[in-house]
Amino acid sequence: MKRMTRIVYATVVLVIFGCSAISPMVHAQLEFGNGNTAAGHNALEMLTTGANNTALGAGALFSLTTADNNTAIGWRALRENTANSNTATGAQALTSNTTGANNTAVGRDALRENTTANLNTALGAEALAANATGLYNSAVGAGALASNTSGAANTALGENALLRNTTASANTAVGRWAMVNRTIGERNTALGAYALSDNETHRFNTAIGSYALQHGAGDNNIALGYFSGRNISTGDNNIDIGNEGVAGENSTIRIGSASQVRTFIAGISGSVVTGAIVQVNAAGQLGTAPSAARFKDEIKPMNKASEAILALKPVTFHYKQEIDPDCTPQFGLVAEDVAKVNPDLVLRDSEGNIHTVRYEAVNAMLLNEFLKEHRKGEQQDRKIEELESTVAKLQSALDEQAAQIQKVSAQLETSKPALQVANNP
Repeated sequence: MKRMTRIVYATVVLVIFGCSAISPMVHAQLEFGNGNTAAGHNALEMLTTGANNTALGAGALFSLTTADNNTAIGWRALRENTANSNTATGAQALTSNTTGANNTAVGRDALRENTTANLNTALGAEALAANATGLYNSAVGAGALASNTSGAANTALGENALLRNTTASANTAVGRWAMVNRTIGERNTALGAYALSDNETHRFNTAIGSYALQHGAGDNNIALGYFSGRNISTGDNNIDIGNEGVAGENSTIRIGSASQVRTFIAGISGSVVTGAIVQVNAAGQLGTAPSAARFKDEIKPMNKASEAILALKPVTFHYKQEIDPDCTPQFGLVAEDVAKVNPDLVLRDSEGNIHTVRYEAVNAMLLNEFLKEHRKGEQQDRKIEELESTVAKLQSALDEQAAQIQKVSAQLETSKPALQVANNP
């Protein structure tokens, strides 16, 4: 039918205008029934009953027979297609597609190897070029998802984004060369140039920012900010926000860099909670000081070591106005003075300068001194009790002796002969 229509159309043109003058026009554009349009050698060559198809370019939609609503613009665009609702613009765009439907390819070799997969979108030279059976992929940018074969539900936006991804699914890469070396790792998200660019096989990573997690080779990592997490060559479950991270570490959160000197976090001040006191070391790591024996070595009594606190000089003060505008009265110690008494009772900053007093250590030493004095008091109490007991016993003995003496005296009195009174003549 289609060939007959073409012959009739050409014959009419030749009769009206003459053979030699119009032959180029015959191949330039042929319009058929059912809303089909073809221009180019062998364009829509096999069409029979298909409707609303447009083929512009040599070999465009060559194999299509009965399918509808396809648009092919470019050499061999959708050449092998027999399915419905595909759009291909560019040389060899969707050229291998046979039964895949609802695909869109714009750019040279875009979705070139696609055969049976549906619902893919490729915009850019060689975008999704190797995709054969992967579904629901979106690639925008030259080389985006160019190596993908069967991976599904991937989104790549940017030149060479997800370039080497082959079979992995559910990855999202936005930015030039984002996740460029990804091969089989799944469910990663990269937003920014070169984000996750070296990560090949790992999963569940999120990188937002240029070069974020660039060298990342672990799972479940999150990086937010320019260069964030780019030092994590291996390691899992890390969160780096505005920090380049540390190679090989796991399950670590790092926020900010040395350029930050203050931290404000809402929802802490005035919020009531119970638990351990949070501390920070010179490197900026937060945590709570452990006290269980399993964390300690060389445990021994403090003895006289605590006597150093007896030389400390408590003071009253207020912080400088830039620290405390309200100049609230404070009570405590001066760290430099404490260091002269015992250097182990102060903490230093990252540059080695004296920063603060280890008040928890001072408290422990105070407790030791209190217990020592308490034990002395108990010993004195026992001695007093012993002395009182001894005195009581002595008093009892004395009382007994006095009673005996009194008894003897009474006996002596009764045993004396009666005095006889002489009468004077």
